[in-house]
Amino acid sequence: MIERRSKRELYFREQDYTTEKYVVPYIQKYLRLSHQHRVLEIGCGEGGNLKYFIDEGCEVVGVDLNTKQLENAKTFTKQFCKDTSKTKLLNLNIYDAKLEDIGQFDLIMMRDVIEHIPDQEKFLSFLMQFMKSNGIVFFGFPPWYMPFGGHQQGCRSILRKVPYFHILPSFIYKRLLQWFGESPYATDSLLEIKSTGISIERFKKALLPNIWSILDETLYLINPNYDIKFKLKPRKQLPVIRSIPFFRNFVTTCAYYIITPKK
Repeated sequence: MIERRSKRELYFREQDYTTEKYVVPYIQKYLRLSHQHRVLEIGCGEGGNLKYFIDEGCEVVGVDLNTKQLENAKTFTKQFCKDTSKTKLLNLNIYDAKLEDIGQFDLIMMRDVIEHIPDQEKFLSFLMQFMKSNGIVFFGFPPWYMPFGGHQQGCRSILRKVPYFHILPSFIYKRLLQWFGESPYATDSLLEIKSTGISIERFKKALLPNIWSILDETLYLINPNYDIKFKLKPRKQLPVIRSIPFFRNFVTTCAYYIITPKK
């Protein structure tokens, strides 16, 4: 069991656990990782998703807008990783990243990030320049309509335990957050997530077919990350549910995708 220390260190360890146990085997079906590969994570947070790749000797770049989380990532990777000499952690908006500065990558990681990014179609087109020709991108995200797709579990009030209320119309959603005493910052953040929240169908539509190919799509009834958080065994979505557009979003807690540039 993970030792409970600071919440942010705990989050680092939870990320590391899920990435090594579930995400890496998923990726390895399409890319046999070695020290020769370059890995980029967009929205790296505390860096827990990167620990496995750093320890494998990959050349790693992590990018995040949040200054505090990036500083935590620098602290935790130095403390818990074998060797960070091939690792760069950059506090910047990915749109400000220059190809000549960070180069191209064999693997781009985006775990629990795409649902925070506005105009996903534009973003996915922009991402192409950082891909090697045979590179892949991993996405893991909670579909917007799932019980806690609004990230309301981060609320301080009883609303953190209320499923599905994030799908209410924005003006009602905002009023509820205010009535239950959520701070203006938290309210604005949750409304921003509401504006960018992504469904399975919206994600696939954003993958312009002349630019990207989907190599793998796996939908989960029980998110792999719930293993370390709640001691729940991950379970893939039932085929009959997986085949029903829109409805599947309400009962799918996590979607994994591997995409690659169109040949």
